Amino acid sequence: MGSMITYARPDGQSAKAYLVQPQAGASAPAIVVIQEWWGLNEQIKDVAHRLVDQGYQAIVPDLYQGKIALEENEANHLMTGLDFGDAASQDIRGAIQYLKAAGAPKVGVTGFCMGGALTLLSAVFAPEIDAVAIWYGYPPLEFVDASKIKAPLMGSFAIYDDVFPISGVDALEAKLSAAGVVYAFDRYEAKHAFANEEADSKKLPYLKYDPQAADQAWEKTMVFFRRNIS
Repeated sequence: MGSMITYARPDGQSAKAYLVQPQAGASAPAIVVIQEWWGLNEQIKDVAHRLVDQGYQAIVPDLYQGKIALEENEANHLMTGLDFGDAASQDIRGAIQYLKAAGAPKVGVTGFCMGGALTLLSAVFAPEIDAVAIWYGYPPLEFVDASKIKAPLMGSFAIYDDVFPISGVDALEAKLSAAGVVYAFDRYEAKHAFANEEADSKKLPYLKYDPQAADQAWEKTMVFFRRNIS
């Protein structure tokens, strides 16, 4: 079972996160999981537990500070109120530092939707990061200083994504290539949130769970993390 913990951000403020550990405890390699725009809900906790089943520690920063959205308008309101630069450079980086100080030999970051965008930003703002796996999300590219990305990066994107258009992925690839970043992107014949089992229940036309694409992307993500942080 996981538990809520409090850890220090680089600026000295405190943050909270959901932490779950495998049998190896704090000495196991770790993955920071970044929520979708819905918040720290049960679905994203299940993602953390899935990683623990693979032998990793998993920590999910509570970026909305206890708030969870059930409807689209709530999620949009919470996401709009989030300072992305602060979340990446403080909450996410602080979680990486916390895990390493506690004994994790290497720490990766993965995130979905809004969390995918924050995952990419964390690669810019957190030099301690060892591997980065993005799921169908990216920030405005002018905020991505690719020259600061030193960790290997992978991405799983949806070709029919109405939230984060695939054209933006093409532009991101060009930016990463120009900076010499080691990366591998996969594109799936799917819609946004294709790996979220609860996507269809939201009854939003731009979301669609695709179990086949999700399984393929998960398998590649696990290979990536085994290669880079295990």
